[in-house]
Amino acid sequence: MTIILVFFVLHWYLSLFSQTFFLHRYSAHGMFKMNKFWEKFFYAFLYITQGSSYLQPRAYAVLHRMHHMYSDTEKDPHSPHYSNNAFTMMWKTKSIYSGIAKKTAIIEEKFLKNLPEWPLIDKLGDHWYSRVAWGTAYVLFYIAFVPANAWYLYLLLPIHFLMGPVHGAIVNWFGHKLGYANWDNQDKSKNTLVMDVLLGGELFQNNHHKYAARANFANKWYEFDPTWPVIKFLSWVRIIKLSYKPDNTVF
Repeated sequence: MTIILVFFVLHWYLSLFSQTFFLHRYSAHGMFKMNKFWEKFFYAFLYITQGSSYLQPRAYAVLHRMHHMYSDTEKDPHSPHYSNNAFTMMWKTKSIYSGIAKKTAIIEEKFLKNLPEWPLIDKLGDHWYSRVAWGTAYVLFYIAFVPANAWYLYLLLPIHFLMGPVHGAIVNWFGHKLGYANWDNQDKSKNTLVMDVLLGGELFQNNHHKYAARANFANKWYEFDPTWPVIKFLSWVRIIKLSYKPDNTVF
C-alpha cells in the first residue's frame, strides 16, 4: 500500500510542477526565460510527468491567455460561473482546447505570441496510443503493488489517467468560487488558501489575476507559494532567468 500511495503523491506533485512551472508560468506568461536545451528538457519532463493526460504547451498557453483576458465572462473558456458543475466545465474546456491543439479554431493574433512548440513531443503526447500506453502502465503498476485486501486503491487510477485536467479543474472551480480576495479584479477570482498545499501556489488566483506578470503567486505575509522557492533556486543556478516584469504589466 505504501508504494502505491508514494507513487500517487509523486505523480500528483510532479505533474503539478510541470503544469504550474512550465505550462502556466513559462508557456502562458513568460515569467522567466530559458535556453533551448532546458526548454526541451522541461518539455520532455512535462510529457513524462503528465503521461496519459499530456497537455500541449502551445494550446494550454492560448487557452490560459483567453482565460485572463475574458475572466469570468461568457468568453472565458473555463469559468465555473458559466457551467453547472466541474464536469461540464471540464468538457467545455476540453472542446476549446482540442480546437486550439488541432489548429482548427480561429484564434486572435494577440494570444499567439512567444509560444513554445516541439512538434515531435506534441504529436506523441496527443496520440491515442501514447495515452493508452501510459494508462496501461499505471494499471500494471497497481496490479503489481496493490495488496489483495486494498482493492479500493484502484479508485485512484482515474485521477492518474486525467491528472493534468484534474489539476486544472480544481484550480478553476475553487479558485473562482471559494476563498477570499485581496484585490477587486472585476472578476470572481479567489485565493483558496486552505487547499493550496495540494496545488503548488495555483490557488492564489485572486493574487495572480491582479499581478499576472509576477512569478510569486503569494502576496500577504501568511501566504506561501511553494513553487516560488523552486523558481528562485533554478534562477540561482542559472537554468532560468527571471523576467522581472513590473507588477502592473498588462497581460
